[in-house]
Amino acid sequence: MSAPVTRQTFDEVMVPNYAPAAFVPVKGEGSRLWDQQGKEYIDFASGIAVTSLGHLHPELTKVLHEQVDRLWHLSNTFTNEPALRLARRLTETTFAEKVFFCNSGAEANEAALKLARRYAFDHFGGSKTGIVSCKQAFHGRTLFTVSVGGQPKYTEGFAPLPGDLNHIEFNNLEAAEAAINAGTCAVIVEPVQGEGGVLPATKAYLQKLRELCDKHNALLIFDEVQIGVGRSGALYAYQAYGVIPDILTSAKALGNGFPVAAMLTSNKVAASFVVGTHGSTYGGNPMACVVADKVLELINTPAVLGGVQQRHDLIKAGLERINAKYGIFKEVRGMGLLMGAELQGDFVNKAKDIVNAAAKHGLLVLVAGTNVLRIVPSLIIAEADVQEGLARLEAAVAELVAAKAKQAQPA
Repeated sequence: MSAPVTRQTFDEVMVPNYAPAAFVPVKGEGSRLWDQQGKEYIDFASGIAVTSLGHLHPELTKVLHEQVDRLWHLSNTFTNEPALRLARRLTETTFAEKVFFCNSGAEANEAALKLARRYAFDHFGGSKTGIVSCKQAFHGRTLFTVSVGGQPKYTEGFAPLPGDLNHIEFNNLEAAEAAINAGTCAVIVEPVQGEGGVLPATKAYLQKLRELCDKHNALLIFDEVQIGVGRSGALYAYQAYGVIPDILTSAKALGNGFPVAAMLTSNKVAASFVVGTHGSTYGGNPMACVVADKVLELINTPAVLGGVQQRHDLIKAGLERINAKYGIFKEVRGMGLLMGAELQGDFVNKAKDIVNAAAKHGLLVLVAGTNVLRIVPSLIIAEADVQEGLARLEAAVAELVAAKAKQAQPA
């Protein structure tokens, strides 16, 4: 019998690139989790916008169990039925005509960026290699994607970095106009910056990027790894904005926790990925694809997508009630159920303190940088769980405010 494992085991055997919480979750159901000691938590984090249908969704469990008894893996010298069904669903419900499957958002963005450079090479020669992205963006952790993302803290110590990259201010039309030119092969943007502080793009900004890409024969890439698959209130956020990209990347919620990702594009652009140009050992795995196909079926309904805005309004009203009492939020913002609360006053850059206090009160929330509390619950979270989660957040805030007041008292 193997020895029991605890949070201390992490420090003993794992590479220290993460700093996980002091407790270890062991069970989930719906929007609730339980740790090794049996303590219950309301989940406003969803594995960083992943478990959008909650934990242990019965229909997802069912299709995965059925596939486990059929076929686990094939190399890409073969295709498989679940991958073909998923690709068909994606092309029938989006702008895309072709799909490439992989395992994570970073891999999907890596594929998108490689495809953009290959397309430019095929159509315009080897000098059109420039990639324009936004400051404070996040596109993954490979060397290429972390370089394209505009956050220097993620590239420190990893030089030399890939070149011909230009980072511009998000939502700045003039900066886009100045940066995108005949040497640009692609522009990549998150319709809502997640890690960068939960900042939605303006429609005018995305329209301007589309216009400039068309003008300069560049490809427009939407990174919908975090906002995609219903979190915006549309199946993909580009549909809500009315701006169609050339390439779209999707991951996180696509598998509701089973690792799967997709790059979506047109026939014309996809033609540059001829046999041998790119690949993925596990991309298109039958178990991953059967789950993702069911996820899309369940989320792409009026009931689920329509419920996103209702839950957004409920959470926003709750955060504003907390703020009316304690005045800790400068702004509550976001799109759909990717929400952020920017901190002010004594709590500037103290987002992690709120996360830790919330966990003590049985609530899981996230940060987006040091100064934004990020809330990304299941798209189908019950109203009772929303209200209970907000009550636990208020209790955590009240405790922190009281502690701050006590510290400020003269000795």
